[in-house]
Amino acid sequence: MSEPSSETFFSTLPVFVDFAGVADSRNYRALPPDWALATADIVDSTGAIEAGRYKAVNMAGASVISAILNALGNNDLPFVFGGDGALVAVPPSGVEKARNALSAVQNWVDEELQLSLRAALVPVADVIAAGLEVRVARFQVTPDLSYAMFAGGGSSWAEARMKEGLFVVPPAPPGARPNLAGLSCRWNPIRSRHGDIVSIFAVPAGSGAVDAFQALVLDIVALAAGEEREGHPIAPEGPQMGLSVAGLSAETKTAPKGKRFRHRLFILGQYLLTVGLYRLGLTLGRFDPKVYRQDVARNTDFRKFDDGLKMTIDIDAERLRQIETRLEDATRAGICRFGLHRQDSALMTCIVPTALSRDHMHFIDGAAGGYAMAASRLKKQMSSIPSDTASPLQAT
Repeated sequence: MSEPSSETFFSTLPVFVDFAGVADSRNYRALPPDWALATADIVDSTGAIEAGRYKAVNMAGASVISAILNALGNNDLPFVFGGDGALVAVPPSGVEKARNALSAVQNWVDEELQLSLRAALVPVADVIAAGLEVRVARFQVTPDLSYAMFAGGGSSWAEARMKEGLFVVPPAPPGARPNLAGLSCRWNPIRSRHGDIVSIFAVPAGSGAVDAFQALVLDIVALAAGEEREGHPIAPEGPQMGLSVAGLSAETKTAPKGKRFRHRLFILGQYLLTVGLYRLGLTLGRFDPKVYRQDVARNTDFRKFDDGLKMTIDIDAERLRQIETRLEDATRAGICRFGLHRQDSALMTCIVPTALSRDHMHFIDGAAGGYAMAASRLKKQMSSIPSDTASPLQAT
């Protein structure tokens, strides 16, 4: 039997459906060495968040995924949204297209969102040469949609090298624009229904703590699972419809300048039509707004694994106390390092190629800094670790 093609690596991965499977190494496969990691993040995202620019930061992070998927014409690739940035693994045939998309999206973020996005394209072969791996698993959230989980230390290594100025992809010339078709943000902030929206980022303290860290992940997932919908920030019926001025402005800027007025009218018209159909209990052809709203609730990435556990969950005070205590105990035991950030609501940024298909993707982050603030606290904690005991994740 012939070996499967490197190009189809992700599409042929077996899926798992219980999120606790992120702690099972058997669910992961090594990314082929001829692939590359496209990685990007906002410079000084903490400053932008402190200035209240949460929506713009999230839009910039999601734009990286949108630009690369559109450039390659393929939505079935391994990627992870990090709040203030993203990582997309690309096959050998898509490396140059991904490079061009990274260049263009940097320029768009600078000129339209007034943020600085840095980017790099890191060959997986270089990750392997550094003694690490990029291991990928496929978590199926619905029959129509799966998200990639990353392990092995490789994605964190790639991000650290980007921040050192290696493997850099420079911005495109002024005026260049990526294809951001489908990128949108048409939902109101999602208020906590149980206590707090909490963004958690936990990583292993070192290579010797792998088994203990896997047990910790299972414990945290189990604690969160005691909450309604396992801590999912969105109610089963879906989020509340809403179109903020900031969201409308950001989405309008995804269109070329000469077409923005028309695109703005299109967004408003589509939104008003959806709201009207929903309130009247009507459908339009194959589009059922009630089903779409429920799909939005199902198709979110509120928990993930990217060389560490990341969750943005809606949780009550007692359960949060139990989770925080477990993380603190594990930190003292040398098992993990973590950052945690509380807020009263979550934000959602979306990639919806077409509302008629049920594989639309929705990225969740805390509405007051979320993952970026949790990561900032994680870095402060890691800065006190002696260099000989630090995790390979420390440099991130």
